[in-house]
Amino acid sequence: MGTILAGTFVTLDGVMQAPGGPNEDPEGGFEHGGWSAGYWTEDMYPVTMEQHARGAALLLGRTTWQIFANHWPRVPADDPMGAKLNSMPKYVVSNTLERADWNNSTIVRGKDLKKEIARLKRDIDGEIHVIGSAGLLQTLIREDLIDRFVVWTFPLLLGSGKRLFGDGARPRGLRLASSRSFQSGVVVNDYVREGEIKYGSFELES
Repeated sequence: MGTILAGTFVTLDGVMQAPGGPNEDPEGGFEHGGWSAGYWTEDMYPVTMEQHARGAALLLGRTTWQIFANHWPRVPADDPMGAKLNSMPKYVVSNTLERADWNNSTIVRGKDLKKEIARLKRDIDGEIHVIGSAGLLQTLIREDLIDRFVVWTFPLLLGSGKRLFGDGARPRGLRLASSRSFQSGVVVNDYVREGEIKYGSFELES
């Protein structure tokens, strides 16, 4: 049985839009593309590779899939990250994409996404990684389809842009499975589902 893992870069105020470059996603007039690049340190690379190595498949939105498909096939053959991403099964959620030529890519129509996710989890043994894919993530979060969040928080504020958790997020309890910090101040937290929220009160009894 597969699990859905959302691996996401966010700012301290929750923005996830265009961390990798100025032209990655300018939608809405976003002017801060590439905000993560200046915070990368050598101690982060082994952890990202370790995370990707666990992946059995990728589940991506159309925009992120197209960005990856234009980049990763062009990296040298001996690049370990490129070798992993180029070889693994990839599922791109889109109702408009007509062809998916990147190696091992399959188009998943989003009209009945909940049913398709259930099928993928049944057919794939291991972690199904969602990377980037801001629009797809909002649907997955709203439908409560994510089993694990790996959130890389960068020490900066942007004030605007697409955020990881929008108004459609369902109330959900999570458990911190692991946490690491890096030289640049980036922190990566791994959260797994843990049932209902543990409500209480600090009010003084009258």
